[in-house]
Order: sequence, then C-alpha cells, then structure tokens
Amino acid sequence: MLEVFPSRPLGGRWRGVVPATLRWGLPLLWVLWAALAWWVEPRESTEAQLDRDLATGQVVTFQRAYGWNDDPYWGSRPEPQYATNGAMLAWTVPNGRTRYAFVEPPASDSYPVEPDPTVGAGRDARLAAVAGPWHADGALTHRIADAAALLAGVLTLLWLGRLIGGAPPLIGTRWFWFWVGLLPFGVGVLAWSYRELWRPPSASVPDRGSGWRGFGWLVLAGVGIAILVSAARALLGVTVVPG
Repeated sequence: MLEVFPSRPLGGRWRGVVPATLRWGLPLLWVLWAALAWWVEPRESTEAQLDRDLATGQVVTFQRAYGWNDDPYWGSRPEPQYATNGAMLAWTVPNGRTRYAFVEPPASDSYPVEPDPTVGAGRDARLAAVAGPWHADGALTHRIADAAALLAGVLTLLWLGRLIGGAPPLIGTRWFWFWVGLLPFGVGVLAWSYRELWRPPSASVPDRGSGWRGFGWLVLAGVGIAILVSAARALLGVTVVPG
C-alpha cells in the first residue's frame, strides 16, 4: 500500500532556511569585508616614503587632493577629494595598499612659489611619467576596494531585507535596529545578528527599544567607537589601525 505523507509548505521551509543562512552568512560577509577594507584603508605616510616608492617604481596610481571623502555610510570606499593644488598626495602600491602624505603643492596663481625640481610640480611630473591616474583600470588597490564596497552593500541589503520584510524583531523595534545598524564598521549589523539571530529571547521583550532609543545608541556608541579607534591608533600605530 502506498502511503502519502503531507509535504511541508514551501513557505515553512523558507522560514527555517532564511534565518539559518543569515545567521552564518552575515558574520562571514562581515569578516570578508573587514579584511579587505582593512588592507586598502589609507595609511598616512611621509614624503620620504613617497620618494622611495617613486624611485623603486612602486607607485601604481596617484592623485592630488585636499582630504578624504566624508561619507557617513560605513561601507563606502575611501576616496581622495581631488584638488589640482591640494597639499595631500595619495598613491597606491603594487601590494594593494593605499598611502598618503602631506607634501608641497605645485606652484599656481594661488600658491606663487617657484617649485623645487624634486618636489611640487616636479614630483607630480615624475609621478605622471611612471604612474596612472587614481581611477586607472587594473590597479589592485581599486579592485580590492571595489570588492569590499560590494560585500558591504550585499551585507546591508540582506540585513535591511530581513529587518523590513522579516518577522518583527524581539529586542527592539524595526526603527531601533535601523538606527543601531548605522554604527561604524558594521558593528550595528553584528549586534542585530547576535541579539536577533544568534541569541534571541524566547519571547518578545515587553519594553522593546524604540526608534529614539536606537538613535541615542547610534550617537553614544558612535562616539565611543571613534574614541576607541583613536586610542588604538595612537597605541598601535597606523599600520595596525589605519585611517
């Protein structure tokens, strides 16, 4: 006699598969992003190092700038803000690292000095002869930075998709986790993953965090993370804690 067993609804299968996939997938994506982003994060250097890299043919791309972009999104790739006579010069090397130094800008109407042949306009001419512009195709640094930005984007979309379209959060409201999720370095996304996927309560917390509480956590924790990063950079140096 043939026995027919009731099949499990497709929706029920996905309700079990999606949380398990995100439980492992989000931390893995974050680790991959963190490794790539750390490698290409700009590291402050010196004119002497720039000249050594230039003399040994280690400069791949370069750009004059007045500083770095100030994008509030934690997953954005660092970009120098182009300025023809900027006092900052950023360059990349074959191993995928990014360096920058504050050097003498070339002479201009607003900076009327006679440039030394080895600095200013002279150095820029030497760089242009052996290196490509900042967005030259094929540079390893930019490929790694693009991959890191892509991972951050996928991580954010998965988190937002689950937050908005999934079951209501148990620890805080959706607005609470939205604000917390904006914390630097993806810390908020990791916090959501831990409290809502890895260690969720058995039932919804009666006094769930509100949107205002989440915004408060964003401000306070953001300041705390900035202080910790600055302290770690001062203690360990820019090689270990770049920025």
